[in-house]
Amino acid sequence: MTSHHTLDNRFALARFRDGDAVRLGLAAGERIRPIGPDELGAADLNAFLAQGDPAWERLAGLVDADGPWRPLDDVVLTAPVEPRQVLQTGANYRQHVIELVAAGLTNSSDRTPDEARAFAAQMMDDRAANGEPYFFIGLPACVVGDDVPLALPAYSEVHDWELELAVVIGREAFRVSRDEALGHVVGYTIVNDVTTRDLVFRKDMKEIGTDWYRAKNAPGFLPTGPFLVPGQLVDEADARVRLDLNGDTMQDSSTSDLLFDVPALVSAASQTMPLLPGDLLLTGSPAGNGQHWKRFLRDGDVMTGSIAGLGTQVVRCVAEAS
Repeated sequence: MTSHHTLDNRFALARFRDGDAVRLGLAAGERIRPIGPDELGAADLNAFLAQGDPAWERLAGLVDADGPWRPLDDVVLTAPVEPRQVLQTGANYRQHVIELVAAGLTNSSDRTPDEARAFAAQMMDDRAANGEPYFFIGLPACVVGDDVPLALPAYSEVHDWELELAVVIGREAFRVSRDEALGHVVGYTIVNDVTTRDLVFRKDMKEIGTDWYRAKNAPGFLPTGPFLVPGQLVDEADARVRLDLNGDTMQDSSTSDLLFDVPALVSAASQTMPLLPGDLLLTGSPAGNGQHWKRFLRDGDVMTGSIAGLGTQVVRCVAEAS
């Protein structure tokens, strides 16, 4: 299996398979070179990320240097991060939530579709002004590269996609302000936050509410990468987010539609628990998931997800082995 990846940015970190081991590499264009503690100035990836933005300057100096460069097509990339914590954000794209709310209002009241949308839009504006982000936690063990096929568990037929911009934490962030937040973001990557829709809400005791553990934490349910791109090379406030399923575009939006932007999310998440170097903070997913299209993931499906400046992730779905 060879790589299908090209980096649409100046440089990034990646991790690639080397026999039974996984090595860290510096990617630039269509090339990659292995790097170790000497080049990183740190013992490992998370220690490097803990240094924050200045750490990238050492790697930037290697981009045009001679060295053991290899074509990206000659290596198999895997997840570019090793987070200790994963936080996910729910209901954070304005247009997506307006559509969901408006659909519910249209079905349950005498409002016209236009009235329902206007009411939902006002709700979202009020939430952005006065509300708070909604977080839940995922298992770091679910973080895999797109070199791993997504095995669709046999206990459901409604597994869904949610392509998201993922924040990678640099310096530890604990109770930081919104103005301080971006100083604790070291980079960005792509995550597809796969969700089993019929497990989101408990059926045995509805008062319990959502069951994110069962709905989002099957093996491989957080395909991540392929690249970890420095924060200063990404326009996180207006990055195009697009997912194609078997060549058909399902999601196509921009992070400019986020209800709570990256600084707001990092600040809010850091109020409860310190965010550690290398941790992932997912920012939410735009309209166009399988629930909207009434089309869910099947054996043989190929999801191609791209975010501007972060490259492209290709996830192949397979039926769970019996």
